[in-house]
Parts: sequence; structure tokens; C-alpha cells
Amino acid sequence: MTLEHYNPKDIEEKWYEFWEKRGYFTANNKSKKKPFVIMMPPPNITGALHQGHALTSTIQDVLIRWKRMAGFNTLWLPGSDHAGIATQTVVEKALLKEGITRHAFGREKFIERVWQWREQYGRTIIMQIKRFGSSCDWTREHFTMDETLSHAVREVFVRLYQEKLIYRGDYLINWCPRCESALSDLEVKQVEKPGKIWHLKYPLEDGSGTIIVATTRPETMLGDTAVAVHPKDPRYKSWVGKYVCLPLTTRKIPIIADLYADPKFGSGAVKITPGHDFNDFEVGKRHQLEVISIFDKNAKTNEKAFPYQGLDRFAARKKVLADLIAQGVIEKEEDYTVLLGHCEKCDTVLEPHLSTQWFVKTRPLAKPAIEAVRKGNVKIIPSGWAKTYFNWMENIKDWCISRQIWWGHRIPAWYCKHCQHITVSVKDPTQCQKCKSTDISQDTDVLDTWFSSALWPFSTLGWPQKTADLKVFYPSTVMETGFDILFFWVARMMMMGIHFMKKPPFKYVYLHAMVRDTEGKKMSKSKGNVIDPLDTIAEYGADALRFTLAALATQGRDVKLSEDRIEGYRNFINKIWNATRFALMNVEPDFKLEKNLPKHLSPVHAWILSQFFLTVKKTNDHLERYELNEAANTVYHFTWHEFCDWYVEFIKPLLKDPSQKKEAQQILIFVLKELLKLLHPFIPFVTEELGHHLPIHEEESIMMASYPKFNKKYIHPKATKEIEMLKEIISYIRNVRGEHTVSPSKLISATLVSKDTKVLEILKRNEVALQTLAKLSELHFSEKAMEAKNMAVGALGFLDVFIPITDLVDVEEEKKRLQKELEKINTDLVGLQTRLSNEAFIERAPKDIVQKERDRLSDLQSKKQKLEQNLQKLFH
Repeated sequence: MTLEHYNPKDIEEKWYEFWEKRGYFTANNKSKKKPFVIMMPPPNITGALHQGHALTSTIQDVLIRWKRMAGFNTLWLPGSDHAGIATQTVVEKALLKEGITRHAFGREKFIERVWQWREQYGRTIIMQIKRFGSSCDWTREHFTMDETLSHAVREVFVRLYQEKLIYRGDYLINWCPRCESALSDLEVKQVEKPGKIWHLKYPLEDGSGTIIVATTRPETMLGDTAVAVHPKDPRYKSWVGKYVCLPLTTRKIPIIADLYADPKFGSGAVKITPGHDFNDFEVGKRHQLEVISIFDKNAKTNEKAFPYQGLDRFAARKKVLADLIAQGVIEKEEDYTVLLGHCEKCDTVLEPHLSTQWFVKTRPLAKPAIEAVRKGNVKIIPSGWAKTYFNWMENIKDWCISRQIWWGHRIPAWYCKHCQHITVSVKDPTQCQKCKSTDISQDTDVLDTWFSSALWPFSTLGWPQKTADLKVFYPSTVMETGFDILFFWVARMMMMGIHFMKKPPFKYVYLHAMVRDTEGKKMSKSKGNVIDPLDTIAEYGADALRFTLAALATQGRDVKLSEDRIEGYRNFINKIWNATRFALMNVEPDFKLEKNLPKHLSPVHAWILSQFFLTVKKTNDHLERYELNEAANTVYHFTWHEFCDWYVEFIKPLLKDPSQKKEAQQILIFVLKELLKLLHPFIPFVTEELGHHLPIHEEESIMMASYPKFNKKYIHPKATKEIEMLKEIISYIRNVRGEHTVSPSKLISATLVSKDTKVLEILKRNEVALQTLAKLSELHFSEKAMEAKNMAVGALGFLDVFIPITDLVDVEEEKKRLQKELEKINTDLVGLQTRLSNEAFIERAPKDIVQKERDRLSDLQSKKQKLEQNLQKLFH
């Protein structure tokens, strides 16, 4: 039963292979057990594992392993996302290295190359997720471009089209000139940048004056089709209906009245460019204005911008500005902070672009999704996110779902060249639905990646077929994901799930926060603060990283990760390992755990059982509320502080006493066995390894054992009170030893004084434990009060502890030492106080330096107070 030193590399791969081969991760759609289901947010096939994935995997695996052990039919369904734009970009870059563009390659060959890339690299992240010990049902793994999922995507598109919830139209959309594709509002990254605002003079056609308009994009004036003023603005009441001459062009545009114009901003007049501004587009629709697009799909000026045709948009701005200055059109120029939309994928500045696109009409779909949360059918955790969810859903805009790329689900719409009818079909048609012409061609666009992801909770279970999986595992129990995709993904799953399955896709939405560095900063390679999870696993093991993330995963708060924390929890695992080694060294090879624990237990055993089962209750309660950090910290506290620090020390003498050895062995192994089960969801590898070393095996694997349940028959308040009393006395004596830097090997004496004879009886019964753990040469008990002279005295409420100072130190030498230390602290204090009273230092020094000095001052003042108290005791 020997147990070598802990090395995670020796155990992790071995046990994962063991679990997977035996099918422990596989859900059973014929089981009578209650299902507990989590759908893994499918990572992008282009992705590399980062700490966000590590956190997601940890949280989901803790929940799945816990519920599996608690007797549920668990399904954790894994998969990966085809990630349209991201994957296409990666493959395009690879082709460019070969000197080929995708257009030269052709669509079919390009798609073949993407599939090849996916086979070669696309499963890397899945293999990395396995290194965490993620107990996913890999027999049900899916990819968003699988044949079954592709069929579901087409089925949903066709049904929504038939229900008039999908439509095609000309609208202003977010356009990425680099990706040459439309983007939804959620795919736009808004960035504030320093810019300029120009005030331009537009002359009235009748020569009666000029109207001033302000713009941050003077080049777009070439597409202006009106100037708007507020209908109640008295300055312009008589101007409405007149025309202005548009500078640099031969066109005349009307002055219109619209509520969009803000009388308090600038001159109160605003230029309207429906082809290049979303608000202007809406104004244009209200007033039936012409929409003029002056840029092509690459953001270069087109023939509508003559004579500036063929220029990049930023070059066009310079040329237009130069001409406006030359013609005296600019009244003034000012610095101005502009908010620019950037492509989330490639960081290119986006361009509002008039284009024919496909849209989902979202308001009818959003309404029942709002009600599901409002009525409590779906609970969002932390609850504060519900307000954000409602705000977005109640103001939702139609969703642009077409993308002008090649990799993805191609839109199942075919255009007839004969009669222009659009045939929308699940199966590829051979002829036009209307005129039967065979001269039809499929739409070249693909669907937004999030369209297929929105179907994930039911498409992965076999929908539209009525499968056994769909019947048993829909809806899932909890959708655990990052708060940043609440709208991208969670809201859309809600809309699609309710619409097609008539019930929400999950019962709980658990949103975790960001993983940041120890100072709360976002991790990035440029900052050099990235903690790579794979490097961390190699250094400390997967269990250490898992426990760290679980312990720090406070609801609604970012995880501040550091290597020190991970190392600390690695030490925790070492502590468990060493406690198990201790247990195995103190039981015989043929040890057998009795079915029933002894009825009459000595206080220390009754106490540890009480503490353990109270820990079981708290841990289960926290997990039920998705408070993983509280659950992890609860079991950590019991393991380290109660079991290892106290119980193991209390029973060392008992294991040497033949009359008490058997009872100590039975309780030690029972608690250790159950504790490993309690810890298993958090640290699966080490608990599996240690479980196999124990001399008892209920199941082939600890992950298939029953999770500990609270049992009130093991709660012993009387014994708990007794042991807590001993702990308090021992802790006080240990603190006194520490304060006086008494050598660990030196024995001291103590007297315990209490008028309560029952307290003294309890302490006398535990004299051996008190002497052993407090390292006492003599221990006396007294009902009478003692003089405090030359004594270190501790008033603990139920008794007083007296320790002779002479037992602790050489009094004269200690006085000298303390006085010398006090002198140094006083000198340091004078210097610090002088510096902190200097206003110039406070104003000029960095804030963190000033705070450090203030913290140091507080620390020195505290040390000074303690030294003075210790000196006072010596002179008493």
C-alpha cells in the first residue's frame, strides 16, 4: 500500500484513458434516472485553449461529475463550431503563403481545403479540453457543419421563411471591407478614437443665406440627399421645403423637418446621408429620400462620387477636405472624440453599406423568450444579468444573417433567371418552384455562424427527427457560458428553442465572468501577462488549475488568476496526498472497513464526523446554488484545517494505543474515503489515484461512487464543543510560542484555570492531547485564580491560560531584543511620517507608491503596538 510522491504527469493521462475506455462519460437515453444536461458551448475550431475555456471546462465538469455521483443520468454534450469568418481567414492566409487567392482557387476547391484544414488542425482544441479531465460524452460529439446539424439549419431556415420570419431586403448593414461581408450589430466592436468635426456651409439655392451642418466624415457629403432640422426649431421654420446647393457637386437637396435633428447640437441642422449612416437611413425611409452609396465593397469611392472616383475612403477624405478649404466651405474645425465600429474578427474600420441581405424578424421570437425569464421558467445567474437581457431583448433589431463568405451553411435559396422567383427549400431543387424553369442558381452567401449555434440545444439531439435523445435530454438543465455571449448566443438559443421546441432550451443560465491577471487586467500577449493553461497543467497539474479556477469563480466577479494561487492549490493537493500516505502507513494490508461505524465514539472521532457531514451539507447546498467558489472553499477548509491540521494530529497518539487504535483506523479511513468522493468533482485525477490506493473499493472508479449526503445522525454538538475547546487552548499556546519565537522542540509548562469543574474534567480527560499538540512539559489545572506576574495570560472566556514567561524566553535578553527592535521601528516611523506629510511627495509620486508607503506605515504602527505590549508583560 505504499504511495510515492505526488506527480500529476504520472496519473492524469492514465486515468482519463481509463474513464473513457469504460464508457463512464456516456449518457443513457433509456435510463430511468433523472437527467442532468449541459451543452458545451462549442469552441471555434481555429481556437487555442485559453483560461476562459479552462474556466468553462472546470465549472461544467464539476457540475457534471457531482450530479453523476449524485445519481443523475448526466449528459455533457461536446462539440466545436465551424467559425465561419475566423476559419475562412486562417485558410485564406495559408493559401496566400502559397501565392494563391481564394477567388483564383475557386469556391469548391476552397471549401475542400477548409475541410482538410479542419481534419488536420480543427480538433486540437477538443484534445486540449480533454487534458482538463472533462468528462464529456464524446460518443455524442458534434460539429456545427455535421450532416445532421446542416439538415436542421436548412429546416429552420425554410420554416422561418414560410412563416415570414425570414425575409430578404435592401438595408444599410455593417460591412467589413477586409472580410467583404456583412456583420450583425453584435459583431461590431465600438472603439473611441480622437478625431475631428468639421462645420460646413451649405448655401441656400435662392441665395438668401447659408445653413451650417457638422460632420465627422466630410467625404460622405457626396452622398447627402437632405438637410434636416427639428420641426419645432424657430430658427428654421421658414426654411423647411427650401433647397441648398450641395458643395463640390451640381446637386440640390431639400431642407426637411425631422425629430432626429437636435436643436441643441451645433447649429441644429444635420446633413442626411442615408447610404452611409444608420440613423440617416431611417430618416431617409421616413421622407422617401434617395439612397446614394458612394463606396464600393472595398470602401473605395465609386462613380457616384465623381470626380473623386477610385479613392480609398481615407484618401477621399483628404481630397474632399482640400477642395472644401479651397472653396471656403469650412466654417471651423474642432477636435472631437469619434466612436468607430470595428470588425470583431479582423479589426478593420467598418462601413455602413447599402446591400441586399437576409434578415430574421426577431421581435415575434423575442417576446416569448422575454416572458420565459420574466416568469421564472428560465433563471439567469447572477440575477443582475436579467436586467441586461430584458433591455437588449426589448429593444432588439432584426438580425442580419447573411454573410458574403464561402465557409459555412450556404443559404438554401435559389434564384430563377427566368421569372426571378426565389425558391427556398430544404433539399436542393432541380427547377423553379413557380415557373418550373431549370435555370436556377443558389444564393452565394452563407449564414451567420451564430444561426447554426442558436440551434445547438436541439439540433445536436437529432431534431427535426423525434429521437430518444431529444425526448430525454431536451431541455438541458443549465447553460453555462461567458457573459460576453449572452446576446450573441444565449438569447438566440432562447428564441429558437422556444419557437421550434415550444419550451425554453434550458432551465438555468449560469454566466461566468472574465479570467484576468492578478491585478484585474485583461490577459494579452502584448502585456506579457498571459497564463497559458497548457503550460500551467504541465507545471502544476490539471487538478491544481481546476481547483484554483473553481475556488476563484465567484458569481458576478472576474477571476483574478496568478501562478502563486495555482501553486498554493497544488500544495493543497500535496496535503491530501500526504494525509492519504499517513493513513495507509497506519493501517494493516488486510484492513477492512466495517459496514457500520462504532456507536459510541470518543469525542475526537464524533467531532470529525460532525465536521465532515456539515461540510457535506454546505458543499451540496452551494453547488445547488451554482456557488462553486463557496463549495470549493468549504471543502478546502475542512480538508486542510479540520482533517489534516487537527484530526490527523489528534489521532497520532491514539493510533499507537492498542485500546484506541481500531476505532481511530475505522474513522480515519471512513472519513478519508468519503472526503475523496467529496473532492472528486473538483480534482478528479488525484482523487481517483488515491481512491485506488485505499484498502476498500465500493466501485471500480470513484467517479461512479455515490456522492456524500448529509446524515444528521453523525452530528454531535457535545463532542464538537469539547474538541473546539481543546483547539482554542492549543491555538492560544501555539500563538504565544510563535510570538516569543520559542523553538518547536522546546517544551513549556502551562496552567489552565477555571471555576467550572465540568470544564476542568473535560480538559483532564484530554490531557495527553493537550500536552502533545501544545508541546507542554507540564500541564496543571486549577479552580483558583492565579497572579499574572511574569506570566503570559490568555483569557479565553471559559478559562484562563497561564504560561510562565521564563519558560518562553530569557527575560533580560528578550527585553534588550525587543527594545532594540522598537528603536528601529521608531526611526522608520519618523522617516515615513515625514515623507507622507510632504504634500509635494503626495502630489508627484505615483498613487500605488503612495499607497504602499501608507500601508507600510500602518504595518509598522501595528508592530510597534505589539512590541510595546510584549515589553510591558516583561516589566510587569
